[in-house]
This record gives sequence, structure tokens and C-alpha cells, in this order.
Amino acid sequence: MTRIVVEARRAGLVEARHHVHAVAVSEGRIVESAGNPQLVAYFRSSAKPIQALPLIRVRPDLDDAEVAIACASHLHRPEQLAPVRSLLARAGATEDDLECGPEPTRLEHNCSGKHAGMLLLCRERGWPSEGYRLPEHPCQQTMLAEVSAAAGVDPAAIHTSPDGCGVVTYALTLERMAYAYSHLPELEGGARALTAMRAGPELVRGPGEADTELMRLGGWAAKGGAEGLLCAASDDRIGVALKVEDGASRALRPAVAAFLGRLGVDVGELGEVSLTNSRGVAVGELQAR
Repeated sequence: MTRIVVEARRAGLVEARHHVHAVAVSEGRIVESAGNPQLVAYFRSSAKPIQALPLIRVRPDLDDAEVAIACASHLHRPEQLAPVRSLLARAGATEDDLECGPEPTRLEHNCSGKHAGMLLLCRERGWPSEGYRLPEHPCQQTMLAEVSAAAGVDPAAIHTSPDGCGVVTYALTLERMAYAYSHLPELEGGARALTAMRAGPELVRGPGEADTELMRLGGWAAKGGAEGLLCAASDDRIGVALKVEDGASRALRPAVAAFLGRLGVDVGELGEVSLTNSRGVAVGELQAR
């Protein structure tokens, strides 16, 4: 099926076009697609709800905010940093133990919640915390096993690379990503992760972002990833994966709205995105066609 195209328009003139591939999976089969559902991309931060599962299992006492921030790519707002600090305290760790690097500080790095969760997992499992980000560490071996099981792919067949925050990321087809999300509620701890994300969409990313705004509509749990990726799961167990071909995340909201519209989902104003200049004046819009 033809790819979704998101156009950036200024005063009616098209300045740029972003091509988007997307797929929806339900009960193990593709129910809708746009472009190439077998496109291979890195799972990036969209894998976080799956990477949080081992932590959820060993610490069922974590509250919604702590679970949501372990699944998040936050914007270092005060209400987002508080549960990161809470996870670090539970782990007996400090900001210096985070191996995500400074952006602008380790605590404020958008992946610090995931990293704090990994430190807590290491403590609970009796693993050394140093080097927890490295592929050979038991923590990352566990993450690979979780992702491969969720996606239904042999771990030996998954190409991996260091992610932007230093831990391992995984190359999968969009169809396998959507499959993994469709079947998250069936995985031990999966329903807990989805419930926490839906309860705190602003913790998972922030206002205006595609995943947060989709969750605000109700009925979905969603997580974006670097290079224009977004994965989502509906209450009725439809898994969705979208990838902007050129990696431009600004195209995600219109693309998600257009694709979910094909599934009969009422997306409200999700797809309405204005382009503004440095003075905050609207000068154009992003539109899917």
C-alpha cells in the first residue's frame, strides 16, 4: 500500500515531504499497512515498555510514576525527575552511577528513568551495576531475551547496536514491533506497564509529543523512538508501528492520525500540527495525505 506522505506547508507552498511506513497487527496478522511493513529499523526508545518488564516483575511494589518513567523518554521536567530519583534511591544508587552520559546532566538525560530502572534491576538480581549498559552484561542479555520473546524472533537473528544512551538497541521489522506491542498485555508485567503509561502520559514524554497526545485521547499506550519511530498498543490489543523514512519526528502526529483513521479510530485534533517561527507565530502546518 502507498506510503503516508506528510507535507510541511508554509503559506500554502509545500517545503518538505516526509514519507511514512506503518503497520497494524491484531491476533498475529496484519490488519492495515502503509508503505513497507517489513521495513527494518532499530526499536530505539519504543522498546522501553518491554525493557521495563523484568523490573516490574521483581518490584511489583513500584508506583505508576516509577513504572511510567522507566518506560519514558522524558523532558527533564521536575515532575519527571522525581520518580527517577525515587528509582535511584530504591537501587541504592546516585546520579553518578547512571551510564547514559550527560544531556545536559546524567539525571536530566531523557533515558535516565530507564537507566535508573536497570540499576534497580541489577540490585534485585545481584548483578554488578558497573557496565550494566554493555551487551555482555546480564542486564542487557536479559533485555535482549525480553525483546526477542515479545517480537517472536530468535535472539541470534536480531542485529544489535549501541543506542543513543549507551545500552543495546535491536533491529526489527515494523511488523515485528507491532506484533510485540499487540501482545504486550499477555506478557508478565505487560499490562502493568501499559496501565502506568496510560495513567501518566505526560511522564512518558510531554505535551505536544505524538505518544503523549495519543495517550491523552484514551484507549492507547504509546512510545516514540529516535529517528521518527512510534509504537502503540490499543485497549483491544491492536499493535501499531510507524517509521518516518527520513527520521523526522515532526511528521509523527499527522502520520499517526492518518493511519489510525484508517482503522476507524477517532483521533480528534491529534493530526493538527502548526509550524511556528521563533516568535511563536504560526507560519504553516504539517498535513498528511
